[in-house]
Amino acid sequence: MDLFGGAFSGNSPDDIAHIIQVSLAPAFLLSALATLLNTFSTRLARISDKVNAADKELLGASEDEARTISIRLAYLHRRSILLDAAVVLACLGAGLVLTSILTLYVGALRDGAAASVLFALFGLALLFTIAAIGAFLAEILLTGRGVRVEVERQRETASKRGA
Repeated sequence: MDLFGGAFSGNSPDDIAHIIQVSLAPAFLLSALATLLNTFSTRLARISDKVNAADKELLGASEDEARTISIRLAYLHRRSILLDAAVVLACLGAGLVLTSILTLYVGALRDGAAASVLFALFGLALLFTIAAIGAFLAEILLTGRGVRVEVERQRETASKRGA
């Protein structure tokens, strides 16, 4: 039974190398996207920490300090929006990479019971991974929104104190 539709029938080194190249390229891209998502979520956490620190500073701030804090909060607000955009784009990229891997996989498989089981297991793994990336995207967007709500609350407080 040939799980790869005749790709190994000749056992030529070029055929085998091509299959390895086709399967590894998306995996490396997916790994890079996962690293980017990790970086983005770390940076969003740092923004959240800075917003919390600004909240504490605002409690005992003078008018001039409150204006400075308000400007800093506006900057943090813009950063959180940019990070949201970066997360959305990286998650879409990861979803497309996984979809392309699934497409390559479906194209490589043909008939046979083992192929059907392998297809079902790997296909479900890809679908669950796509769903996990979607859930991560929703969570990070909620976190970003929470940061922006807190920033706006603190900016209003700073504006009232600075006015």
